[in-house]
Amino acid sequence: MHNLPSRNTLSLSASTIAGIFGGTITRWNDPAIIKDNNRAYDKIIYKKDKNGNPVLDSKGNPVVATKLSTTTRYTLPDKPIKVIYRSDSSGTSENFTNYLNKSAPTVWTKAKASVFTSSFPGEINAPANLGRIVGASSSTGVSQLAGKTPYSITYAEVNYATANKLKVANVINPAGNAVEPNSVNTSAFLSDAAMDANGIMTFNYATTEAGAYPLGIVSYLLADTSYADKTKAAAVKALATYLLSPTCAKDKGAALGFSVIDGGFLKKAQSLVAKIG
Repeated sequence: MHNLPSRNTLSLSASTIAGIFGGTITRWNDPAIIKDNNRAYDKIIYKKDKNGNPVLDSKGNPVVATKLSTTTRYTLPDKPIKVIYRSDSSGTSENFTNYLNKSAPTVWTKAKASVFTSSFPGEINAPANLGRIVGASSSTGVSQLAGKTPYSITYAEVNYATANKLKVANVINPAGNAVEPNSVNTSAFLSDAAMDANGIMTFNYATTEAGAYPLGIVSYLLADTSYADKTKAAAVKALATYLLSPTCAKDKGAALGFSVIDGGFLKKAQSLVAKIG
């Protein structure tokens, strides 16, 4: 998410995002950003149900309703980029730095880390970065600071952008399409992930699914399989069951930016919930 004054939609490739947050791209009119935002691409529109959730095929993949060819034109300002990162340890930073390292390894050369500065590919306190790359604690903190800082950019869940009147950038995926972060496009990305026996997902950042938004992540619920207090066990199981239900996932979650778990992933999650007791 970013704080640019233009009404245009910003689009960024993985290598450009890595360059911005890694400190090698420092101005909004950098040639890499200009290239990302003055180009032709396909806009993928997935079929949705009445609640705005993606319609999936028999394999759990979103069904494409239409594909539109479009060309973007965006004149970027000659202003320094103010980068705001999470200063505290977080799953958000770990997932974000994992995406950067897997998708742009020649730019973001260090492995993922829950602390952003531990994964930063250069010297974050280098003179050129001081005052331009700054940290703030929590998703609330980074988004609020970005909201007060013109020409800034940060990373957090979509709902924080709405709360702080920030714009959300489209991400150019491996298929070459600039994709917005919504529940349907995130589902397209997650549909190409792998899930192990314990429900842990491994993302495929190289997926060529046309409309996949490649910065989707998942949240996990950790529970015991055997509780001494059976009342507590029943309550935990009921909560997990509700979170996977259509009432929560489709009617509530999509409006908050969450994607629906369906198909084989849903069946696996339900089988794990059944072990709670």
